[in-house]
Amino acid sequence: MTVEQIAATAAILLTAYFIRGIAGFGSGLIAVPLLALFLPLKFVVPLILLLDFTASVVIGGLHFKRVNWGEIGILIPLGMVGVVLGTSLLIKLPSGPMLLALAGFVFVFAVRSVFNIRGDKPISRGWAVPAALTGGTVGALFGTGGPPYVIYLTHRIHDKSDLRATFSALFFTDGLTRIVSFLVAGLLLSTKVWIAYFAALPLMLGALYLGGRAHVGLSQVQMTRLVGVLLLVSSVSLLFKALHI
Repeated sequence: MTVEQIAATAAILLTAYFIRGIAGFGSGLIAVPLLALFLPLKFVVPLILLLDFTASVVIGGLHFKRVNWGEIGILIPLGMVGVVLGTSLLIKLPSGPMLLALAGFVFVFAVRSVFNIRGDKPISRGWAVPAALTGGTVGALFGTGGPPYVIYLTHRIHDKSDLRATFSALFFTDGLTRIVSFLVAGLLLSTKVWIAYFAALPLMLGALYLGGRAHVGLSQVQMTRLVGVLLLVSSVSLLFKALHI
């Protein structure tokens, strides 16, 4: 990596995990599309998986009592099935189509975030089935499996602190499944990934701390719209790159 790439990576990770510290999710959604603009997706996804897993341990451990375990227990088994499918696709698919799919996926979630499109009525637990299967698959494929889980859980849990803690506990379990799957597939056997992980760890922890401090003072609507704007920019950039590969 060049000096410019290292600086850009640091700035992206700082932003991504600052937002993760505030909202309990969003780090992969921001970091993966932006890092994929100048780094290989098969390097970026394992790196963000390790960082996200560590973040889930930190946030979930600090707010253990606020986790809604009843919701997580339904999502985990189906999410594991999705992880196996997504890992297989990550190995087999070429980068061009994956970047196009990621750009479209991020764009849809970005528009939803910018306009704060969400219902206030609780939804049926039956929606946990497509949410978990899609979340596991997309998470393994792009390192950004949060949106299906986020959409489902935000319609089930309305307290923002409970929601933040539940996200982290869920992503911990989902991340552990992906780590096992990636190890079996050989995606976590790269020395470069582990060097980058340990180098980025202090930055990620510092950003989580700052985000946690800001969590109290920022409204959920403000945070959602900020994430949406960042995602719109990254989705357009990804589309441009995918069309010029």
